[in-house]
Amino acid sequence: MSVSTDSLKAWEGYWEDVPEGEVFWDAPPPLAAGTHLPLFAGHFRPGLPVVDVGCGNGTQTRFLAGRFDDVRGVDLSAAAIARARAADGARASSYEPLDAADPGAVARLRERTGDCNVYLRGVLHQAAESDRAWIVRGLAALAGARGRIFAVELAEAARPVLMGLAQRPGGPPSRLLPVLGHGIVPGEVSDAALPRLFLDEGLEVLAEGDLPLATTEFGPDGSRLELPSKWLVAGYAGQPRVV
Repeated sequence: MSVSTDSLKAWEGYWEDVPEGEVFWDAPPPLAAGTHLPLFAGHFRPGLPVVDVGCGNGTQTRFLAGRFDDVRGVDLSAAAIARARAADGARASSYEPLDAADPGAVARLRERTGDCNVYLRGVLHQAAESDRAWIVRGLAALAGARGRIFAVELAEAARPVLMGLAQRPGGPPSRLLPVLGHGIVPGEVSDAALPRLFLDEGLEVLAEGDLPLATTEFGPDGSRLELPSKWLVAGYAGQPRVV
């Protein structure tokens, strides 16, 4: 299994074209990974590599590299990985393309890392519904017996906000326009479906809650656009499922 060719083309096209500073979800780390850190820090197993899945241009990866010894950014898009490497002048992290829905690709990465802690921000809701269970299976394989997964995804309540932005009389905001222009339409992972994806893979949800997801877009009053989101921490309570 791997993600659809259409999804790969859409993400490659997006990361090849989007101007620096115009990435819709590329919020400053103190408002993104920095906000999430207290939620997962007590769950991540010390000494394990941290893998930022769907790292994009590596903004959050570089932040995590300042808090953990071994941080790796992976993304479906080779163009995104090229940007992440170019932006990481200090070489604080390593970066490589990865289709998290491809069991073979995940297995090859895990052969080099062993069990990992996984950071996932806003990936599943932008994946095709048919790909989501495979992606979670990949995350579970990376985590193994000892690792933990932190995932944050848009809540159901975010959809009407995004639809309203996309259908504004003056057109979508400048940072959302490239997303829609490349056929990347944020989908809906229902609030109940998010934990179910992990539970169905045999994982235990260890913690969960609500938290606004910051973007780089601002409203007419100058306030930063934040979208409702759901987060969770998951891991195997016993031994990983044998697939």
